[in-house]
Amino acid sequence: MLSGGSAPDEAMGKLNVLLITYYWPPAGGAGVQRALKFVKYLPEFGINPIVLTVDPGQASYPVLDASLLNDVPAQVEMIRTRSFEPLRIVSGLFGSSAVPYGGFSNVNNASLSQRIMRWIRGNVFIPDARRGWVPFAYREAVRIIRQRKIQAVFISSPPHSSQLIGLRLKKQFPGLKWIADMRDPWTEIYYYKDLMLGAAAAARDAAYERKVLESADEVLVVSGQIKRDFLQKTDSADDSKFHVIPNGFDTDDFQSNQKPDPNWFTVSYVGTMADSYRPEVFFEALSQLKSNYPDRSIRFRFVGNAPVGLRGMIERNCTDIALEWLGHVHHAYAVEMMQTSDLLLLVIPDVAKSEGILTGKLFEYIGSGNAIVGLGPVSGDAAAILNECMAGEMFSRDDRNGIFSFIEKVLLSPSSGEAREKLTPQRLSYSRRQLASGLAALIKTSFQSESSCAE
Repeated sequence: MLSGGSAPDEAMGKLNVLLITYYWPPAGGAGVQRALKFVKYLPEFGINPIVLTVDPGQASYPVLDASLLNDVPAQVEMIRTRSFEPLRIVSGLFGSSAVPYGGFSNVNNASLSQRIMRWIRGNVFIPDARRGWVPFAYREAVRIIRQRKIQAVFISSPPHSSQLIGLRLKKQFPGLKWIADMRDPWTEIYYYKDLMLGAAAAARDAAYERKVLESADEVLVVSGQIKRDFLQKTDSADDSKFHVIPNGFDTDDFQSNQKPDPNWFTVSYVGTMADSYRPEVFFEALSQLKSNYPDRSIRFRFVGNAPVGLRGMIERNCTDIALEWLGHVHHAYAVEMMQTSDLLLLVIPDVAKSEGILTGKLFEYIGSGNAIVGLGPVSGDAAAILNECMAGEMFSRDDRNGIFSFIEKVLLSPSSGEAREKLTPQRLSYSRRQLASGLAALIKTSFQSESSCAE
């Protein structure tokens, strides 16, 4: 199925690149943003992306946000294919609540249906339950590569099963330049233990991971820690082919001059949160803030998904604070909630190797210009970026006094709304446009040879 306009060819000044991604509008959530914003800005740097994705009528999307289609340039070709989606069958048997959200934020360990679903997901669907899209996407990719004489393919994951398309294409077209964009770790992802993998399933999954890392021509990651972890997976992969291109924020998303309500001190968290995030100390500090300043109107706004137990913890700690539970919202509204906050809460999961976790929301928080209070490794990658951009501060989970002092300082300071008009060069280095320019430079190395890889 073909949608969108007819894209220009190399003869018209742009280089055609096949960009393969499962998560694409009308899918919503953080997983869509990276590929979408690359596609939005790559044409400015001489790259014409041809998007290959799944038919939304056959996809398994935890959340939807059709408004994101407005970010797709009119001239971009979008090819959508069929898929076999076992999650849709499981959802019919166990209910839609059994389909996991990002980070397993909707997991209820007491739910038998969810435990069964997690076991099936970990031991039957390897590397993941979207693998049924691979044969359909591969066949269509072969057609496009031959027809358009494509020399480079960019594959974004998760789902990491999408990288299996690259393995097949590399075998079919040995000269093809395959760029594997790994937005998240694979077998090191923080919720991996929740998949309940047996030994055989774990070994098979690790073998896929290693094969992808060794076979791809270039591997993109979002943090230095993830790069180091991937390099430890193989002895045959050269360090020079691993590149860090972090997530970022789109300056276009923050054009409006929305400001916090002066009648409230508003603290917001935007995104999903699982039990492994352990944010209790922050809400203890926030409750103390209300006790010390009883005449100030303080509210906490949660925009996204949270497990029932975590929500209960927040409610117990914040009895005198107004709480707003907005659930999942479309991206533009999420940005509005960031802009109309006085303080933004960033939480890094309390898991192994958390120092390398860089959530997408960090960069959009930075784009909002508002103060950020972080909970996580004080020497991690996220803390370093907060310091570099002078956007906020990271605190450990045993530093309740430090957290309290920071949020008290924000409470007593004038509105930070003016900061949105003063994006520094450090912050702008994380703009989606700037990051796309780096990707374009990498892609262009694929066109140094005049010969096509296609048969």
